[in-house]
Amino acid sequence: MSRPTLHPVRLADEITRYLGQLTDRLAQLPPPQAARVIAHVLEPNAGILGSVAHLLATATSFAKTQAAREVLPTEVWLALGRAANELHDLTLDLDEHRDPLQRAGIQPGTAPATPPAAAPLTARRHR
Repeated sequence: MSRPTLHPVRLADEITRYLGQLTDRLAQLPPPQAARVIAHVLEPNAGILGSVAHLLATATSFAKTQAAREVLPTEVWLALGRAANELHDLTLDLDEHRDPLQRAGIQPGTAPATPPAAAPLTARRHR
């Protein structure tokens, strides 16, 4: 039996709910599993971040058409375009960090013998 087509707004609500569930579960996962999930989310073509970037690019195209018809203000189209471009750039920037996350996801989940050194930004924190 095929699933009935959802109303687009309900579909967006359902996706938002699933993202909330994923966020809750990610916070509880052991580090190797969390790293694998994050790497999958960052996948530019098949991951969540790439899909949201594509969705925003599609919204930009819609807004451009509607702005040309004077249904939407031009500022809406321009703002969506800027957001789509910035998200696309972020997707590309984060893509280069997927490999270390994937490697962290396949390493055994054993704790290191010595605690990790603080990151330079953390070590320089002033109160």
